[in-house]
Amino acid sequence: MKTFRKGGVHPAENKLSAAEPIKKAELPKVAVFPMSQHIGAPAVPVVQKGDKVKVGTLIGKPAEKALSTSIFSSVSGTVLKIDTVVDASGYQKPAVYITVEGDEWEESIDRSEELLKIQNKPELTSEQIIEKVKDAGIVGMGGACFPTHVKLMPPPQFKPEWVIINAVECEPYLTSDHRLMLEKPDEILVGVELLMKAAQVTKGFIGIEENKPDAIKLLTEKCVAEHPNIEVVPLKTKYPQGGEKQLVDAVVHRQVPAPPALPVSVGAIILNVGTAFAVYEAVMKNKPLFERVVTVTGKELKQPSNFLARMGTPMSLLIEACGGLPEGESKVIGGGPMMGKALINTEVPICKGSSGVLIMSGKEARRGEIQPCIRCAKCVSACPMGLEPYLLATCSGKKMWEKVEGEDITSCIECGSCQFTCPSNRPLLDLIRVGKQTVIGNIRARQNSAKK
Repeated sequence: MKTFRKGGVHPAENKLSAAEPIKKAELPKVAVFPMSQHIGAPAVPVVQKGDKVKVGTLIGKPAEKALSTSIFSSVSGTVLKIDTVVDASGYQKPAVYITVEGDEWEESIDRSEELLKIQNKPELTSEQIIEKVKDAGIVGMGGACFPTHVKLMPPPQFKPEWVIINAVECEPYLTSDHRLMLEKPDEILVGVELLMKAAQVTKGFIGIEENKPDAIKLLTEKCVAEHPNIEVVPLKTKYPQGGEKQLVDAVVHRQVPAPPALPVSVGAIILNVGTAFAVYEAVMKNKPLFERVVTVTGKELKQPSNFLARMGTPMSLLIEACGGLPEGESKVIGGGPMMGKALINTEVPICKGSSGVLIMSGKEARRGEIQPCIRCAKCVSACPMGLEPYLLATCSGKKMWEKVEGEDITSCIECGSCQFTCPSNRPLLDLIRVGKQTVIGNIRARQNSAKK
């Protein structure tokens, strides 16, 4: 069974909602749309207070001369105000508030259930597909939220050889990608073909961990029957197999060099399975990205579920649909337990990168008492990037920025494997994150100084 070569751990999977079909979430009374739902500069609002919008109306355009993308309304109604909102990062971000009135869609969106294959639009060129992806505001749906149209246009010195679809979903608890594969396999495969045509490659791979045998079987059968240029690759269940560099290593056995190198440096373009589905809807159905599948789960939750939720929906609405917050202490996490972040409140809106909402009891979430490092090197063995987390954490705590830069701290993918495996309960990832952010800031400062 294929997997990546360095490190990795196997946390309890806890896929509590894996058997729960996707159901449509209730519409909120007021939808809130952060203008920063992607890596790069925030979108610029193109609506004003009092404007009427429909489902699919453009409300934020990409910032000029910057990495950015469009934001669309997922509801119909009236713009209440242009203000700020605290998003999943915990920071205030510019946002558009819309009072929901009915559910009127833009007429240009094809809402039919008819499956359209790539043969239905043979005239589509690579450039046209990329333009449609850009116009639809599609970003990486796995959580990184990198604008997809940019990923499909790598620098001329790089020649893509494959499109690799990340359907691993290695993060414990989350099942949104799994359910999407089971319920929308044909649409996903058409989306993969569109991405391959956009990237001008002839081979595609879909990496799926072996703990999803039903998805592996279903997609393999469909690929053999209708999509011979796409191969499903079963992978050993090991975290963080969903990391870009780990997935490239597992699927095509090539290792991506240290930053600033990207997967395309070794011929691979990596895209999430949810992104492939969004590309199908954008190109074949003219549907912008304004809704996604979200897992809401937790051991104490009455009914862990998977929802098709509109962007701008407060997470509290989804939690209530699962029976509400359990009694007693709870920690609410945006994402999974390994890479997710604790939320400041449950009114945080669903955004393009919102793959899940995890409710953990106080006991489950409580960290153990921090003990001295015993030099066991478990964190070194677990690190999928071949780093020395104990050293990076210690030096970051002592603000030894030059030292941690020299020790390649920017290669850290913040997967949390080191902290998970540490028997002394040391906050390794917390300290490394501070060091990494500081070093990246120092590098940018030097680059800006050199330009002057």
